[in-house]
Amino acid sequence: MNQENLSYIPINKGQFTIETPEREAEFERKRGFGVEEAYRENRRQWTEYPKKQYVADYPLHVDIELSSICNLRCPMCYTITEEFKKKVNTTLMDYDLFMKIVDECASGGVYSIRLSLRGEPFLHKQIVDCIRYAKQKKIKEVSTLTNGVRLNEEMFREIMEAGIDWITISFDGMGETYERIRHPAKFDRSVEKIRNYQKIKKESGYVKPVIKVQSVLPAIQDDLQAFYKKFAPISDMVSVNPLIDYSQDRTTLPKVQNFVCPQIFQRLVIGADGHCLICANDENEDILIGDAYKDSIYTLWHSNTLMCIRELHRNHKGVDALVPCRKCALPIATNDVKIWLDGRYVIAENYSSRQLDVIRFEEASINGVGGVS
Repeated sequence: MNQENLSYIPINKGQFTIETPEREAEFERKRGFGVEEAYRENRRQWTEYPKKQYVADYPLHVDIELSSICNLRCPMCYTITEEFKKKVNTTLMDYDLFMKIVDECASGGVYSIRLSLRGEPFLHKQIVDCIRYAKQKKIKEVSTLTNGVRLNEEMFREIMEAGIDWITISFDGMGETYERIRHPAKFDRSVEKIRNYQKIKKESGYVKPVIKVQSVLPAIQDDLQAFYKKFAPISDMVSVNPLIDYSQDRTTLPKVQNFVCPQIFQRLVIGADGHCLICANDENEDILIGDAYKDSIYTLWHSNTLMCIRELHRNHKGVDALVPCRKCALPIATNDVKIWLDGRYVIAENYSSRQLDVIRFEEASINGVGGVS
């Protein structure tokens, strides 16, 4: 194949670790603890299926959004935009629907589920029951992303004992910056909670859940060394996201050539109201695949809509033809930046619009956009 026609298929674009290779390897070991062989196979499939554009009988992973409601109003988040408010039905997932989805995931051999997408999952009163049910059904990896405000030591022990495998805690900024973005959360108490989670795990003899702390780069760019030194000792991994500016028209930003979306060969996404989204990045539900209340996971995964979308991407036409793909960050061109951290270089993959992103993020933070909804 001519080099200029080769597909660009980013497998895990949009987040980079600032860890040492040794700590990153240890994180992977802990993440696969107890299911080592299945985990290695899943990681192989996660990369290989998109590259071969292969559609398995069932997705490798299903995002099950327990809540599309959030308890914060962070300045960089799309959930505060007018478009999101107009288009998305903010709600909590019905527990019967959750069980229906998990039952089929289990019977179809789906490896992993994640209990979060756009909102804060710990607003769901039955989140512990959801975790316990999924693990009883032998889902090998159950994870969630949280802003950490509702989660405390008592609840952490509950989800740990229910069997959750992995939690990511979004922790944007240090000190006053964090408190301005994540109001009303307090920095010292939030750090204390994470420290206590690791202590609870150790004292209880648990390896899981592995705990990842992540931030957006502009919030910590002046304190990257301090951020890493604060969280590396009390977490299993520290990672960073380049900021996506949701107030910006991303359709006009420079794109990579021959983009093929990996997600449509890896995962299925079910919103809190049962709507099946095109992917995890279609936050405003511009294209819906179906309804999990009416349709099975198998039917959704092999639907005509999703198969047509895959075909468009196979032919490098998805970004031009599909609105959510034109707005998505994955096809946006990036620039690699070297960051000196802890006596070593870290490679940060930044979107080409990053400079504008930083300015808007700082303005929003200073103007006090953050707050409780």
